[in-house]
Amino acid sequence: MSQVARLIIGRDDGNLEKQNIVWNMIGSFLYAFASMVLSIAVVQISGEEAGGIFTFAFSTLGQHMFTIAYFGIRPFHITDTGNQYTFGEYLGLRWFTCAAALLVGMGFVAINGYSYEKAMSVIFLVAYKVVDGLADAYEAEFQRNGRLYLTGKSNAFRTILSVGVFLTVLGVTDRLMIASGAAVVAQAAGFLICDVLVIRELPTVDWTIRSGKRVKLLKDNTLVFLSGVIDFYIFSASKYAIEACMTDGDMAVFGAIFMPTSVINLVAGFVIRPFLTKMSLSWELNDMKRFVKSIGILAGVISALTVLALGCAWFLGIPVLSLLYSNISYALADCRPAFVMIILGGALNAFMSLFYYAMVIMKMQKYIFGVYGVVGVMAVLISNPFVRWSGIFGGALAYVILTAALMVFFGAFVCWGVLRKMREAK
Repeated sequence: MSQVARLIIGRDDGNLEKQNIVWNMIGSFLYAFASMVLSIAVVQISGEEAGGIFTFAFSTLGQHMFTIAYFGIRPFHITDTGNQYTFGEYLGLRWFTCAAALLVGMGFVAINGYSYEKAMSVIFLVAYKVVDGLADAYEAEFQRNGRLYLTGKSNAFRTILSVGVFLTVLGVTDRLMIASGAAVVAQAAGFLICDVLVIRELPTVDWTIRSGKRVKLLKDNTLVFLSGVIDFYIFSASKYAIEACMTDGDMAVFGAIFMPTSVINLVAGFVIRPFLTKMSLSWELNDMKRFVKSIGILAGVISALTVLALGCAWFLGIPVLSLLYSNISYALADCRPAFVMIILGGALNAFMSLFYYAMVIMKMQKYIFGVYGVVGVMAVLISNPFVRWSGIFGGALAYVILTAALMVFFGAFVCWGVLRKMREAK
């Protein structure tokens, strides 16, 4: 096992930076691509009911439990280059948050009275995501030690192994519950090999746990954690409403038309992130003209992409989705208005991300949490009634309203912050 770990680590050939970039891209792509492939595969292999269960369990409840396990701590961990906290302390907290996530997921299943098959499928897929959350602690430590390529390798190998096992077992048995259980076992095996064994071969990892440090770490990240949990609920409120008010088949359809938002978010991230360092520098130097110009350029790019995306959604979206999800093409045919609405919501979410990053640069985190709190209450109040009123279209409309609210609130705070900074400069 030690030899396997050293094989994964590889030899230092002097191209560490190149390895970091290449393997991070490979791992991130496979990780993001897997959920789209799996949702299509389950619908095509096992039908719309199983597809709906998988979509909700994997992409909604499971991912929500991942945010609990994740605890919003990775950005803090990877930037803690002064070793304010040891890896042992980060890992100790992560064990606690992962246990909490698993218990919350099981509690959700218990109060909803699912059938045995559905309940076990959902619990297995939640457990899959929780293991992912635990692996993230190890992968953050790899990155803090300058070995981001190990994070990429872990993501790549674990994804290939678990997805391969899941699809093989599903194809043989045609039972989502058995395939989900097998995927958890494969995910755990990949985690042990690519993370647990590998990190023990790194000499600089500090496993010390000091008294009170884990509690302090928890307190330091609680606000970020709560913001992340509420943010994901807002993003997924329509899916929760579909799950509560409609059938598993309807969830499969809604998941299909919702899938392109993942691509939109990925593209938005690629467009926005290269500007963040420049924006941060402009803000610190009180160069408001350049700061506002950067926001304007990004807003223009997102606007152009929005027009393109809406045009493609109206003319090509449903035909393309019908080819990918041929088992539910009959239901997708009536979803063009809802699909366009969701694409619009995804574009508004991209604008929201731009303003969110701007607020982070402006150090307005307390206002971010306040906005999430207000819009989170809106999500609770409107999502189920909208779905009861107009089904899938109602869910799409609720999603647009919520993302628009976030965009408007964040945009207003950015304008206020810029004007305040300009007054202070004068």
